[in-house]
Amino acid sequence: MSTFCPELWPEEPTPHNLENCRECGLYEHGSRMVWGEGNPEAPIMVILDNPGAREDREGNSIVCGTRQSLQQAASSAGLKMEDLFVTFILKRRPVRAYEKNQVRQICMMHLEQQLQKKKPELIVCLGNVAVQSFFQNPEADVKTLRGSWHNVLGYQTAVAYHPLAVRRRPNLWSMFLDDWRFVAERYHYLK
Repeated sequence: MSTFCPELWPEEPTPHNLENCRECGLYEHGSRMVWGEGNPEAPIMVILDNPGAREDREGNSIVCGTRQSLQQAASSAGLKMEDLFVTFILKRRPVRAYEKNQVRQICMMHLEQQLQKKKPELIVCLGNVAVQSFFQNPEADVKTLRGSWHNVLGYQTAVAYHPLAVRRRPNLWSMFLDDWRFVAERYHYLK
């Protein structure tokens, strides 16, 4: 039995000038902006499609399934919270249909701002949405790109399945863990 215990990582505050951003239209969904979580100075930036649930229906803080799987795999690979900063293509959680391509293009400018400021050593894109958006290629997919390093916008970038895909399809867990070990090996080599 695993002794791993997930935790709610601290959020990095959204820059004040962007807290009320209305450019992409997701503010109409009623969800708040989540700029990122973990260590804002971390050498490894993890990119997901959008924030998941941070609170239950009663407003109590929770660690959602995405975070649980991500943290468990990273921990199993020898990485700590201090090594990781998690951010998103979309900074708000969509709760209904939206114009996906248009919204992702608009929201990528926020990610580009983060990259310019943080300059991570490594990037890990989780899931096809994050991969396609970051690689700027609608045909890109995790299945064919995982297990290799890619130079994207000047950053060493690895890809892995989305943690929720791994939860839904447990047969992906070993590949997900292999991908995190792949990242950890490069990170420890660079140290």
